Amino acid sequence: MEAELLALATAGATALVQQMATDGWTSVRDRVTGFLAGRGAATAEAVEADLESGRAELAAAQGTDGGETAAGTAEDLRTEWRNRLRRTLLADPEAAAELRALLAELDAGRPDRQPGDTHNTVSGGTVQGPLVQARDIGRLDLGSGGRD
Repeated sequence: MEAELLALATAGATALVQQMATDGWTSVRDRVTGFLAGRGAATAEAVEADLESGRAELAAAQGTDGGETAAGTAEDLRTEWRNRLRRTLLADPEAAAELRALLAELDAGRPDRQPGDTHNTVSGGTVQGPLVQARDIGRLDLGSGGRD
């Protein structure tokens, strides 16, 4: 059961940090604030302040070099929110259904998740390695394919 809650908390934290850089942030912030403030000792104001602080930290990191600093900051925020969500779910396992519903809403609202055709074109010469064409890929690990 704990592994399932950890996976859900990880998905929630990943979606949350991704949403920090979007136009829909205010709505997401309000939904997450409502989810967390109703559970535990944190007030809605404290949760919202923590969320806004994380967003400001991420924006500042993206503004500096946009590379390693931003990636490190995003990873730190994912870890922080994963742990917070995990503790919330462990204290209230019935909250998992609400978090799943929130994640489904966020996923459905992503423009890159809308149904439609995918058209891929390869041009410009000979491909010397694996070529993958797809609409959505969560994780892809091709390995070395015997080449070093």
